[in-house]
Amino acid sequence: MQFDTVIHDGLVATASETWKGDIGIKDGRIAAVAEHLSGGDRRIDAGGRIVMPGGIEAHAHIAQESSSGVMSADDYLSGSISAAYGGNSSFIPFAAQHRGQSVDEVIATYDARGARSVIDYSYHLIISDPTQEVLEDQLPRAFARGITSFKVFMTYDLMNLGDGGMLDILTVARQHGAITMVHAENNDMVKWMNKRLAEKGLTAPRYHAISRPELAEQEAINRAIQLAKLVDAPLFIVHVSTEGGAEIVRREKFNGAKLYAETCPQYLALTRADLDRPGMEGAKYICSPPLRDGATQNALWHHVAQGTFESVSSDHAPYRYDTTGKFLNGENAPYPKIANGMPGIATRLPYLFSEGVVKGRITLEQFVALSSTNAAKVFGCANKGRIAPGMDADIAIWNPENRVTVTAADQHDNMDYTPFEGMELTGTPEIIMTRGATIVEHGALKAKEGQGQFFARQPADLRGKPGYIAKELDPAQNFGAELR
Repeated sequence: MQFDTVIHDGLVATASETWKGDIGIKDGRIAAVAEHLSGGDRRIDAGGRIVMPGGIEAHAHIAQESSSGVMSADDYLSGSISAAYGGNSSFIPFAAQHRGQSVDEVIATYDARGARSVIDYSYHLIISDPTQEVLEDQLPRAFARGITSFKVFMTYDLMNLGDGGMLDILTVARQHGAITMVHAENNDMVKWMNKRLAEKGLTAPRYHAISRPELAEQEAINRAIQLAKLVDAPLFIVHVSTEGGAEIVRREKFNGAKLYAETCPQYLALTRADLDRPGMEGAKYICSPPLRDGATQNALWHHVAQGTFESVSSDHAPYRYDTTGKFLNGENAPYPKIANGMPGIATRLPYLFSEGVVKGRITLEQFVALSSTNAAKVFGCANKGRIAPGMDADIAIWNPENRVTVTAADQHDNMDYTPFEGMELTGTPEIIMTRGATIVEHGALKAKEGQGQFFARQPADLRGKPGYIAKELDPAQNFGAELR
């Protein structure tokens, strides 16, 4: 066979094993994997470096307006470039519906925005206005196009659907083989805390940490899971930030629920002490759920290692430290009026490799699973996330010994800061390929604007997830069957 490219003499790493070998690429796909392959119009000497599937960033806010009207700093050009420098060959940002918008309008808007990407992309829809037309007509059309996941919120007044709205969404998702992602925080608990803090004049960034209690996340995670179990629908809990929340996920997954979850580097690397930096510096670290403490970090690392989470995602939400972002409502705005989120798409994988693999918290195989393979399975990326013949040649070559100090300039995004500034990391991606085309090579951008392609996705892989049938809806119980 004639190959367009052969990557040779690498340590090939997958989610299940590693071996020394070569990879042959033809027409954008992996054509062969063997101990030795000759030929190739281009030969890339991996030199013993790690060759793995390119990362799939499955949680990022790119060219997206928040519910309060703040536009994220990264568009699909800068965001995809930053993702590629961070070891990702594809990503799935959110396409947000706001009240009054049709899903068709949202998709058309993000199709235009996404066309600038240098890596392959898909979307998760955010649904905030589930009208009958949306539920019965527009969402099924989106599913048919291959947009098979969407996100809902249990907090924020402009996004919160309430339990009844969630049940409607979950039911539609189950009928069409889609997966529902949920931001789980108890809205009334958060609002009650905010009111008490405001009454006492406690509005500096540091108070964001206690305005969203751990119990608010834990209660909402449990409630979201029970709602999904009632209609036997798959559910993905995003950005789990608490030990209690992770324990609920672990227990319900053990019992067979159609359940998936993630955590994020900020909850493993940073603490609420960062919100108490001098002046308004703490605003850089405002995200929701908020940063927790050192004991929680240790607990979350345990859950990462033990398989509670399918992925460690960035939740890249880039708002600049100026009046276009964090301080849109004034340079001394109270914490509820400060743009909520932080950047991290380029640091996600180097951080996870350095703190996870290098420090022995996780294996290399687990790193591959957490960075790409699991996301491909959960979100239906049929041709991505694996090193095998027939798969897209989405490949990352890593130097496991290279040491770097994180700086804002090296993120290649449109931000003016990184919350990971000054961290010393070991292990970085050197070459990133999307469908066989080199995107980044030894620090140089090789891609052209618009080189990435939209990819349709399949339903989630639910094998090994028997789910839950409520007695009241179980045909075998001879009542309630007509509701299913």
